Amino acid sequence: MNPNFLQTPIPYLKGVGPNRADILKAELGIETYRDLLHLFPNRYLDRTSYYKINQLQPSGADVQVVGKIIHLKTVEQKRGKRLVATFVDDTGQMELVWFRGHKWIRENLKINEPYVVFGRISKYGSTFSMPHPEMELLSEHQKGLKVAMQPIYPSTEKLSAKGITNRVVGKMMQQLFMESKGQFPESLSQPIMEELRLISKSEALFNIHFPKNQELLAKAQFRLKFEELFYVQLQLISKKLIRKHKIKGLPFENVGENFTSFFGNHLPFELTDAQKRVIKEIRGDLGSNAQMNRLLQGDVGSGKTIVALMCMLLAMDNGFQACLMAPTEILATQHYNGLKELLGKMDVKIALLTGSTKKSERTLLHNQLENGNLNILVGTHAVLEDKVQFKNLGLAIVDEQHRFGVAQRSKLWHKGSPPQTPNGGTRGAPPHILVMTATPIPRTLAMSLYGDLDVSVIDELPPGRKPVKTVHRYDSNRLKVFKFIKDEIKKGRQVYIVYPLIQESEALDYKDLMDGYESIAREFPMPEYQISIVHGKMKPADKDYEMERFVKGETQIMVATTVIEVGVNVPNASVMIIESAERFGLSQLHQLRGRVGRGAEQSFCILMTGHKLSEDAKTRLQTMVRTNDGFEIAEVDLKLRGPGDLMGTQQSGLLTLKIADIVKDNQILKTARYHAIQLLKDDPRLEKPENAPILRAYTKMMQNKTIWNYIS
Repeated sequence: MNPNFLQTPIPYLKGVGPNRADILKAELGIETYRDLLHLFPNRYLDRTSYYKINQLQPSGADVQVVGKIIHLKTVEQKRGKRLVATFVDDTGQMELVWFRGHKWIRENLKINEPYVVFGRISKYGSTFSMPHPEMELLSEHQKGLKVAMQPIYPSTEKLSAKGITNRVVGKMMQQLFMESKGQFPESLSQPIMEELRLISKSEALFNIHFPKNQELLAKAQFRLKFEELFYVQLQLISKKLIRKHKIKGLPFENVGENFTSFFGNHLPFELTDAQKRVIKEIRGDLGSNAQMNRLLQGDVGSGKTIVALMCMLLAMDNGFQACLMAPTEILATQHYNGLKELLGKMDVKIALLTGSTKKSERTLLHNQLENGNLNILVGTHAVLEDKVQFKNLGLAIVDEQHRFGVAQRSKLWHKGSPPQTPNGGTRGAPPHILVMTATPIPRTLAMSLYGDLDVSVIDELPPGRKPVKTVHRYDSNRLKVFKFIKDEIKKGRQVYIVYPLIQESEALDYKDLMDGYESIAREFPMPEYQISIVHGKMKPADKDYEMERFVKGETQIMVATTVIEVGVNVPNASVMIIESAERFGLSQLHQLRGRVGRGAEQSFCILMTGHKLSEDAKTRLQTMVRTNDGFEIAEVDLKLRGPGDLMGTQQSGLLTLKIADIVKDNQILKTARYHAIQLLKDDPRLEKPENAPILRAYTKMMQNKTIWNYIS
């Protein structure tokens, strides 16, 4: 086969032409033979059996029957007419019915010729009928490619309207296979195919489009899913290896005064084993002469900030500056205050830079950064502005990384250390990068999205933390819930009551919140109780004032929309009530629950709902009540919502896989990753003769960008 055959533009395929080509491109993104070949069916109709008329059941299934038309008639109805054919075989008779297209059908149907008809069976009285059947003369049916199971291809309204039906797409596919003689270049090595008992690429493509039976279809699906995930992993892992060999890092060789003094004198509590393990992994990276690119996952409240600080102190001990970037001002300010508190009286210069930093402060800050007097900068996107120049940035930490785009991260990269030589020669190495997230990412997704990062996980909570008790209560139990709140306030505790925020309708959200606020104010009257309220329509200064009152303990109840989701820390708050909990996603519920349970007291999370709940909502609530493990919650969330939704809109296009599904095909993904790692260990440059097919396919993919450059 001509190696460029699959690059042929689609209009050249017999039966396509320029008009159809335009629609195929606009609706399905099909421009070449290769694109058409990779338009995989999303389901199949089993045409492996032929039924006799006396075997038919009114099951609503699609079946095929061989027989002849012996009679045609037109029947008047209330609206228009219907065309009815009497269809017989040697066991009985049935009717074929058409409600439109009579003229064309009458002209084209042959009486007394054997046909194969295919369609859904219905029964009227004692007569079976098949409306608008697919029909093919038996002689043609026997000549065609033997499609035992009929593929159903993805379609759109526009395609159907322009006459590009499933049958037309099937015909195009047959034409493509005839022109290529069904021969396609192999893209996996013999050893991998033998070990996994995979069928060849040509067999797999044939059986995905024209499967003879269920077994061959399953083999074709496995082979193509494995291959797709294998190449995704191959790309991610080779990027990681290239980075480790080629991109030199700043060697942090010293563990000096800052690190040891903090460890010895300022730690507020004993580090957990998980924290110690993660710090050890990071120290290994920082001392390895290669640039670190590590993802630090830790559940809400697992103590990521201390780990981040210890890494920044390590940077200082080696003569470098560090910066910590967070997605919102609230979070950046909180990190800044938290770090200052942890550092106590240590001699570390730390500053905060956000959109609302005054101009005079900025100028001072810029100077201190450039002359190296400032050790740690905490900030929002403001850190990325060109004006912000470091003397020698050695470590950049990005918090809640999925809220930052790729371009923003690369800006941080280029803020690395200045030229190494006095005459302005080569630039220094880029800073080490540590990415932190409190939204646990399921392993499956982490392997696909962050396969090129090393992953560290803090999977235990600091000592003395009790897991939050979570219960689900219906609106009808509200009075009992109110009594429980009063008891907790008597003990000196504070309470959050959160209302959902549904972007589409601010007016409704506001009304819900205000109705809720009024009923709570009636139930908890002043002066005995003080209530704070925070919502999206308030001015930032008013929000901060209300938050501040709650933090200081001047108010016992905080009524809020989800603006308090990230990073609010009030150890004395022990109850989180989530109203209309069925309207929240799982990760949001988990993040909100993480706002309590920060002190030594037992904390509670109460999920309030009405009685009408969808199946998904029930699953979400049951999961929350059953477990506090963020990773388990993230796995359930992934199954319910799919990978796109989980990563937020800006990254939902990331996993546009053609046939594999990273949730359902979790096992295949693990197998693919294992084989990609083994292959690169054994033959990093793919130079061995048996790996030639992989090298060929991989090089072509990198040229065509078929494997989407995921991330980083």
